[in-house]
Amino acid sequence: MAEELSLTESKQSKTDFTPEISIIIPAYHEEKVISDVVEGIRRVMDATGQRYEIIVVNDGSDDETAAEAKKAGARVISHPYNIGNGAAVKTGIRKALGTILVMIDGDGQHAPEDIPHLLEKLGTYDMVVGARTGKSETSFNRTIANRIYNWFATYVCKRKIEDLTSGFRVVKAEIARQFVSLLPNTFSYPTTITMAVVRSGYSLTYVPIKTSRRVGKSKIKPLKDGPRFFLIIIKIATLFSPMRVFLPVSFFMFFLGLGYGLFKIFVLQQRYGPTSAMLMTVSVVIFMVGLVSEQVAQLRFDRTTHSDKHQQY
Repeated sequence: MAEELSLTESKQSKTDFTPEISIIIPAYHEEKVISDVVEGIRRVMDATGQRYEIIVVNDGSDDETAAEAKKAGARVISHPYNIGNGAAVKTGIRKALGTILVMIDGDGQHAPEDIPHLLEKLGTYDMVVGARTGKSETSFNRTIANRIYNWFATYVCKRKIEDLTSGFRVVKAEIARQFVSLLPNTFSYPTTITMAVVRSGYSLTYVPIKTSRRVGKSKIKPLKDGPRFFLIIIKIATLFSPMRVFLPVSFFMFFLGLGYGLFKIFVLQQRYGPTSAMLMTVSVVIFMVGLVSEQVAQLRFDRTTHSDKHQQY
């Protein structure tokens, strides 16, 4: 856990007020752009008149990222070595003082001017995500991959997911901290928190945004991180709604076995055979595992809800 790591936090002057909003910026080798990002956010937030803090989590950069962020006026927290984008966000969530958390990338692709638009929606919703439009400067491969992720997540969550992997979002701090232990240390943390929020019954909405091409080379590796996103989706689905995964697999195995058996009988003029029987038996086992998992997930959710209510009292 990031809390157990030996983190070095920059010295900053003490203020006599607690910020309402904490803006968390994960950064790794962003010395060329981080000061512009911080200054742009300060300009926008100062105009709103709200109390805020800017936290730059330097994820083990060996360049001047931390120094540039501190010079621009951010509160800087440094990991002793590179742990991952998601780990930096988790550190920011744990260290934030505000009741509202804004997560924004430190590579310059997100416009600080969009922050107030997301904050406006938070009064009604528990989490607001900046959804990239077709005008955003993203590669063709990333656009196609995001559409596939969005479609799969929409099926699992039973509601439309417009941008599963967006790193620009606003969320209530109490909700983010509920799921911080579930978040991976990698770039797939937006996937996890989106699905966790939706499957737990919290409200979510999207605000269309236009992103710019990031400064410097992208740190996401499609061949490595792409399959990981799908595994994260399946993991969260089995954690919150297992039957959305087990039921279709069970049906597929059952009808595969039934179809193969009928094919052997009516086309090949052979016996039904053990393969068909095995496939159909496995389908029943998968269904029962899914059913038990569903009950375990419900018990876990009920216990968590009861614990939260008990803490409130």
